[in-house]
Amino acid sequence: MASKPSAMVRLKKNSGQGGMNVENALQQLKVSANGRFIVKTDNSPFYWLGDTAWELFARLDKEEADYYLRTRAEQGFTIVQAVALAELDQSDPTGNIYGRHPLLLGDNGHPDPELPDVSGDYSYWAHVDYIIDQANALSMYVALLPTWGNRFHKWPFDDGAEIFTVENAFTYGKWIGERYKSVPGLVWVLGGDRPLHTRRHFEIIASMARGIKEGDGGAHLITFHPTGPDSSSRQLHEEPWLDFNMVQSGHLDTKLTNYQLVLADYERLPVKPVLDAEPCYEDLPIGFKPENGYFDAVDVRKAAYYAMLSGAFGHTYGHHSVWSMCDGHYATVKFNEPGTFFIMSWKEALHRPGAEQMRHVAALFQSRNLLDLVPDQSLISGNLEGISYRVAARGRDYAYIYCPNGLYVNVVMGKIEGQSAEASWFNPRDGSYVVAGRCPNEGIRRFTAPASGRDNDWVLCLDSGGTA
Repeated sequence: MASKPSAMVRLKKNSGQGGMNVENALQQLKVSANGRFIVKTDNSPFYWLGDTAWELFARLDKEEADYYLRTRAEQGFTIVQAVALAELDQSDPTGNIYGRHPLLLGDNGHPDPELPDVSGDYSYWAHVDYIIDQANALSMYVALLPTWGNRFHKWPFDDGAEIFTVENAFTYGKWIGERYKSVPGLVWVLGGDRPLHTRRHFEIIASMARGIKEGDGGAHLITFHPTGPDSSSRQLHEEPWLDFNMVQSGHLDTKLTNYQLVLADYERLPVKPVLDAEPCYEDLPIGFKPENGYFDAVDVRKAAYYAMLSGAFGHTYGHHSVWSMCDGHYATVKFNEPGTFFIMSWKEALHRPGAEQMRHVAALFQSRNLLDLVPDQSLISGNLEGISYRVAARGRDYAYIYCPNGLYVNVVMGKIEGQSAEASWFNPRDGSYVVAGRCPNEGIRRFTAPASGRDNDWVLCLDSGGTA
């Protein structure tokens, strides 16, 4: 790391937008009129199909970042979640892949949030600029975390120091807000997988939010990424700067219940949009213990449909080797010894089944009027418990019921318009439909899935069929 400059050039030297190309076709995002969804400037729905790429700025070079972004764009992802002051580079003496650090050292010998290092031909921040610009050029937004939570709330296993105070959080927030205020393809995410336990934690986050608002003039939405399993709503729902809630349903168990967290936020007042921004990651050890096995495509699909049909406006996918940009088999996040905590490289992980199947989630929910969708468990007569629990939602003229193990579902008809309904089964594995026929839109009717068992999840789709 370089030493700090004189106080006279603090921050003034480090202002400006760097090399950002802000002239792109992306529209800025806002909350919908009913408070349930995120929409674009023209009020068309924005379907958040996110990927957790937390270490993107710190661990990939330009060519690798290009490959990552092109791959995710081709797979239909619409937003990537990445961290400016990332978690894993704090104890790395070489900084990012080019040996650059985001911050200069302060008088205490620690990185100083009031001293962003933008010196030289290709600074750390120039690399961040480049990646955001490339993502936007591919029509993908960036959910940008100004810092990971270990920089203000250190856990026992965290390296480095807590560097944020109430004062410098505002200064840094204003600086980074000003730097990216003209970039439409951006969402701010505060927090970073650490809870707010003390008054100081709350004040740091509130101060950073004020700084960002002042820096970017309120141009972008702001949310908070909590630890898991939890939601931003538990501690911050009524904060005026929090535009929508993020859930982290987490990585502890294959008995997924993220629908409970999402629905609880959906029902909160004042109304705010919600999504599960960190569900179980594909190929992450269950409960963080390799002896428990690994989450697979079945688990990540289930998390997605559970969340969407419980009131989420979008969904985030994650892979254990992609969030970390891991390059092989390692025992820990230190990446210094072989093991089974990480079981593949990030390039291989980009094409895992669950990642490829997220495009089908997006296709289903974009095929009807997303802004019309409301969760409605009353569509189901006699739900099942445990791993076969079904979730349901409907629009004015359509309904979805997710059956995680196939089987059957008894449907309370008459919840959508029309005297009849066209029924079909949507296959989450390949995006195809199996026609189930037309039936009167009344009474209770049983629909049996085309197949049953693990890896045979189906979505029953009912569309208004007009006159019977």
